[in-house]
Amino acid sequence: MIASRVRRVSAVVLRQAYLLRGSPARILPLFAWVAIDVVLWGFISRYLNQVAASGLDFVPMLLGAVLLWDFFSRVMHGVTMAFFEDVWSRNFLNVFATPITTGEYVSGLVVSSVLTSTLGLAVMLGLATAAFGLSFVAYGLAIVPALLILFMFGIALGILGCAIVLRLGPAAEWLIWPIPAVLSPFVGVFYPIATLPRWMQAVSWLLAPSYVFEQLRALTAGRPVAWTALGQGALLAAGTIVLAGWAFVRVYRYAVRTGLLARYSAETVS
Repeated sequence: MIASRVRRVSAVVLRQAYLLRGSPARILPLFAWVAIDVVLWGFISRYLNQVAASGLDFVPMLLGAVLLWDFFSRVMHGVTMAFFEDVWSRNFLNVFATPITTGEYVSGLVVSSVLTSTLGLAVMLGLATAAFGLSFVAYGLAIVPALLILFMFGIALGILGCAIVLRLGPAAEWLIWPIPAVLSPFVGVFYPIATLPRWMQAVSWLLAPSYVFEQLRALTAGRPVAWTALGQGALLAAGTIVLAGWAFVRVYRYAVRTGLLARYSAETVS
């Protein structure tokens, strides 16, 4: 039983691997935008180090924050991109006509995202280290729960994005791509949460990445890490995964019950 489940999950991953191998155009976006961000924010950080009199090192504070946020974005988009491949090819009826379960299908999407996001993170860190001297060693052990929280939150939003598109149709794809940009002002990627209006702060503390960036910013400023806060962020991220999984299963069951999958078209599923 377990072996058959592993094979079905592996089949989803293998399909994504074949798609990437057969199309360099799919591989380039995994690194191109990340490289641009690294170069842009790397030079901004270097410039601020030259002109600022605060004595802070802006490379881990700004460039490091950009890399971590890009990592979250890669994780989320890794899940949604694997799902969108089935959307664009109208492959849902083929997939769900097989013995694969919803959990196995989503697990395949998650594993695909793990592989692509890990590769992207390695390239990002290699470029940032070689060009600007950034090293995650500066964050100490706090980088481990930080990456885990961002990974879990990215997986959760990726699954939730898949549920939205499955329910509303391919035309809803444009709602998914800007999610990281919309969330970034709330989670304090570049500034403390305290600088936000009160209503935005209330939203911020409901988002797991806020705890990550607050603690890493404190660490680079020479203050100790509040491990309790990182624990709260991990619990929020885990809760978001549960909520996203519940939403996807509900939408999938609705799609099966109403025949939505059979009516899936290029524009709408009304």
